[in-house]
Amino acid sequence: MGQGEESKADPEAPVEIQERGEIFFFYRPKVGKEEAHGVEEVQRLYIVLRPESGERPVEEKQHHASGKEGAKKKKATKKKDGETSESSDSAASEGGHGSEKVNIEHQPLLRFIVMGRKSLPPPTQRGRPFWGYVEMVTTKIEDVKAALQGEEYDTSTRGRRHKPPARALGEGVYRILRHNPGRRMHTHLIYKLEFPREGESGDPQETFNIEREASFLIQIKNPEQPGSSQFRGLQSKRKATFPAHLQGQFGQRRFHPADPPDFLNYEGCEFLLIAASDDIEGELGVELRAEEGEPEPACSDLVKTFGETASIAPLLKGTWLEEMVVELPLFVNVHIY
Repeated sequence: MGQGEESKADPEAPVEIQERGEIFFFYRPKVGKEEAHGVEEVQRLYIVLRPESGERPVEEKQHHASGKEGAKKKKATKKKDGETSESSDSAASEGGHGSEKVNIEHQPLLRFIVMGRKSLPPPTQRGRPFWGYVEMVTTKIEDVKAALQGEEYDTSTRGRRHKPPARALGEGVYRILRHNPGRRMHTHLIYKLEFPREGESGDPQETFNIEREASFLIQIKNPEQPGSSQFRGLQSKRKATFPAHLQGQFGQRRFHPADPPDFLNYEGCEFLLIAASDDIEGELGVELRAEEGEPEPACSDLVKTFGETASIAPLLKGTWLEEMVVELPLFVNVHIY
């Protein structure tokens, strides 16, 4: 479906678009659960951001040898060479560090994000921060597919356990923008859904506070400052290590706007989302548009990219997982679980 379009309903609106792209939502039921019907039965809520353009076509990201991204490469190399080692598992538990450039207009860049409260901030609770962190940053779609898959594993106390695959929950377009209304500059993450289509049930989306469109203040946490009683955050070794020019922007402050969005290109980057509005145009003077006309399931980038990995009933019908048959032009009699 692409990154959509935006326009200023108010030409004088004090906003600047920093980054454009696609946003995908997923949830994973708890271990041993075949399906979830509420947050209490959910293990994780994931957000995947795929930037596609912005103020700068070239962004800075962690070095590909760091974090989970680097661990996957090392593990694949050792497996190919017939070696075994625990070093890749150790690297996977460390935050992103180092630096390299990626052209987001020509190369995939995917941020795999975990929301700590397993939901987005409700629009009725403005001012209440919700903590999240970047679990993985990668330029390989296969890495995200692997993270969404289920698995069987053995434990010493409970025997064999089943971790169910993730379920696709929503797809849309997003912007990260700079807002300077005369007070201190801050940044927003805004999005608008394409799927589920408007008019579908939307029960799972309502459970996770995923509105048709929403605006959040987004603040990046300083990894060199301690957590609080409300947000203890990640263990020190899992926190991001930003390059000096990014880290220097914090000074002694605990939080900084997501300016530039490159902060989010480091595994272990922690942030806060704070509900601002569910009316983007009314709040910021920006109209965010997805593709023209009624979106068709066969055009869904999430279905085309992750459809064989993540169950898509909640995405297409706005219902909790159930077996159904959907007629798609590109997929004949696809059974969706």
